[in-house]
Amino acid sequence: MNFGNVLTAMVTPFDQDGNIDYGKTENLINHLIANGTDALVVAGTTGESPTLSKEEKLSLLQFVMKTVKKRIPVIAGTGSNNTQASIELTKQAETIGVDGIMLVTPYYNKPSQEGMFQHFKTVAEATTLPVMLYNIPGRSAVGMTAETIIRLSQINNIVSVKEASGDLDQMTKIIHETDASFTLYSGEDSLTLPTLAIGGDGIISVASHVIGNDMQEMVRSYLRGEPQNAAAIHQSILPIMKSLFMAPSPAPVKEALKLSGVDVGSVRLPLMPLDQEEKQSLEHTLHFVTHNVAG
Repeated sequence: MNFGNVLTAMVTPFDQDGNIDYGKTENLINHLIANGTDALVVAGTTGESPTLSKEEKLSLLQFVMKTVKKRIPVIAGTGSNNTQASIELTKQAETIGVDGIMLVTPYYNKPSQEGMFQHFKTVAEATTLPVMLYNIPGRSAVGMTAETIIRLSQINNIVSVKEASGDLDQMTKIIHETDASFTLYSGEDSLTLPTLAIGGDGIISVASHVIGNDMQEMVRSYLRGEPQNAAAIHQSILPIMKSLFMAPSPAPVKEALKLSGVDVGSVRLPLMPLDQEEKQSLEHTLHFVTHNVAG
């Protein structure tokens, strides 16, 4: 199932007291839809999901659905390292009316490949929603092999994978050995263009919060058969993509949004906002690139 080419892993806006700020959330959603976002991934890593309670996640999803009004698809991050809890949250998200769910590899428990297969299969069989797998070994301490993802793709409603392993060989194998309708998205902004080049479908992006239109133009240029223009855009926006990970995400992108005139507040502990030196570095990169972007 294709959710588009540039999906945004949406940050969760907070107020000064660290509560979800729904006014800021509405502004952010409208900003993203107006600036190149094909679909939203809500309550994922970039949404600081580890710090959101179940009640907050459900409240946020309800608000997002009400605000989006079917303009673009909404994918809910309902995965965890607790299979039964993932099922319960998935069922509640389905009741709210989301368009799909994203299930992260179970972190901390360190399951085997068979354990991961059974986990995803069990959650997928408990819902009628399209399921996107989320492979992020850098955060979960375990990674799914290409073979496990290929095997899972044979389950009817497992339709996509967000590959944040950074392994283009693994991604190539998955693309080659899954059905043409199974979509693969990069989980790393800087690999958007290489992912398209090996047959992938696009990006689940952090950078699209601030350079969504540039990323869309890069993707469209490539798909139009203009690889040189796509490469030029990639080269020009790469410094921004890199700068958004100068500190643990999403602290840099929240600061970048503020610098762009879209205030989403700060981050929750254990994450920290950028210090003064990091802010100045980020501001310099944003200013330089936005004044010199290709295309």
